[in-house]
Amino acid sequence: MSASFDATEASRRGVEMRRARAEFKKALRDGEHRLVEVFDSAEVPDTDAVVRGLRVEWFLRSIPGFGVTKTQRVLDRVGVSPTATLGGLRVRQRAALRVEVQALYRRYFPHQRGVLVVLAGPSGVGKGTIVSWITSHYPDFVLSVSATTRPQRPGEREGEHYYFVSPRQFQALIDDGDLLEWAVVHQEHFYGTPRAPVEALLDEGKNVILEIDVQGAKQVKKAMKSSLSVFVSPPSFDVLAERLAGRGTESEAERDRRLATARRELRRQHEFDAIVINETVEEAGQSIVDLVLASQRAQAPKE
Repeated sequence: MSASFDATEASRRGVEMRRARAEFKKALRDGEHRLVEVFDSAEVPDTDAVVRGLRVEWFLRSIPGFGVTKTQRVLDRVGVSPTATLGGLRVRQRAALRVEVQALYRRYFPHQRGVLVVLAGPSGVGKGTIVSWITSHYPDFVLSVSATTRPQRPGEREGEHYYFVSPRQFQALIDDGDLLEWAVVHQEHFYGTPRAPVEALLDEGKNVILEIDVQGAKQVKKAMKSSLSVFVSPPSFDVLAERLAGRGTESEAERDRRLATARRELRRQHEFDAIVINETVEEAGQSIVDLVLASQRAQAPKE
């Protein structure tokens, strides 16, 4: 015999669900959840019913400053009904709406995203060592991965050391505007920074460090004006020369060439948002972390 319908219990559950959704929408509006993560999680069958059953219209209107008119424009562009739920979208609807949600997240919640740190400085100044110190002490800082046309070497892993692409694929990235910067190294192989992986990491709240030369830093700043450019400078030019000589990895002619390049780069350090002098790795690394945290606080909404 089937259980009888309990109207009182059903009404109670309905009230609880509406209250839970109202609380979730407030939390979303207050920035306690990441917009894109909530949208993506609604596709998973075992996600909380509060999220899966949230109407798309309500979801969009949880964005501060996003009213009825703006919401309807988005729904019209992607062909989604206002009564559709996040968990009930069809494949094409979900794909189209995700593009919109991602753009809205980047516009209305910039303080939740990570910071792109463009790190430049002369050869031998210690940029790589500083980056290693930062990423080992702060897990929310990661190093950007470049794309290259050079052959993959033994021990190198795709997506970890580089994205290995063909010259044709690299040219397509250039033509489509999908690189933050690029250059030809030694007149042979192309190197560049794909925008999509960087943007995805920033969306996750990761602070992405891009270790690059001065010219590349200028390209990145033009492509992403919100990035933080930091020039790592030696305590003095003599110290830089000593560090290069101490490495013992270059010939005298190569060291002279690098020092000549360093003089030109040092003359351009004023073009950066900040200058950090590498007296010690720990101090320089912490200074860069503090600059990033200050940048994030500046973007946070005022209470």
